[in-house]
Amino acid sequence: MKNIPNITPRKTRIGFIGSGVMGHSMAGHILEKGYNLCVYTRTRSKAEELLAKGAAWAASAANLAAQSDVVISIVGYPADVEQIYLGPDGILENAAAGTLAIDMTTSEPALARTLYKEGQKKNIHMLDAPVSGGDSGARNATLSIMVGGDEPVFKTVLSLLEIMGKNIVYQGPAGSGQHTKMANQIAIAAGMVGVCEALAYAKRAGLDPETVLASIGQGAAGSWSLNNLGPRMINQDFAPGFYVKHFIKDMTIAADSARSLDLETPGLDLAKKLYHRLAKKGCENDGTQALFKLFT
Repeated sequence: MKNIPNITPRKTRIGFIGSGVMGHSMAGHILEKGYNLCVYTRTRSKAEELLAKGAAWAASAANLAAQSDVVISIVGYPADVEQIYLGPDGILENAAAGTLAIDMTTSEPALARTLYKEGQKKNIHMLDAPVSGGDSGARNATLSIMVGGDEPVFKTVLSLLEIMGKNIVYQGPAGSGQHTKMANQIAIAAGMVGVCEALAYAKRAGLDPETVLASIGQGAAGSWSLNNLGPRMINQDFAPGFYVKHFIKDMTIAADSARSLDLETPGLDLAKKLYHRLAKKGCENDGTQALFKLFT
């Protein structure tokens, strides 16, 4: 492994790809810590605030990779991950030997293993490190980060991950981070249906939903989704902390992975069906809490 004994603002050049709802805040935290940060995103306007604060702009993923010691990516879909990492204009072809690359996109476990193997051929050290916590977790640097890859590489970049999150756990070999995120999304999917049903029931029964939430949010029914997204549902706030379209992507990956493991997931399948119905109503760019629209 390339000798980067200490990842520090003075010595380590960070390249960050993706400046969406979560990536923008995550990159901002790194910049605030004084790192030499270079950013690339398909829509430059999304990076303007970071550029104004001192980040440098890269004209392409290849250009960014060539000038970075550590590359971090968080993009939309597995196809986007493939595009920025593979091929002649990708990160793996243009980064220097010994570069560390951390893909924080929620993507396919099989693709994470492919990137790891391709990276090995170039002496580029890949980690899959998807996150959970939504826009608020990204904003407050309290994300849960689940990591797959080589443990020595994980230990090398841990201080960098700690800038973006609080609950950071090494899960195992390449692909393990993505598998863990699939478990996370399966738990959330069925839980979101329950949150919507509970609040819809409270409303139909003539109760005050906020008062109900004050009780059930602190009991056995309490969950992150109930306590963080429940108030948004009650207030009809459907702005995206995490897009419906991206959650459908995640659930599709999880369902496919479960089938490959010969595992039935009826709760996940129901949630996926309902979210597809929501997307057909034109709500694919709403936040995941917009599922509540189907119950009111």
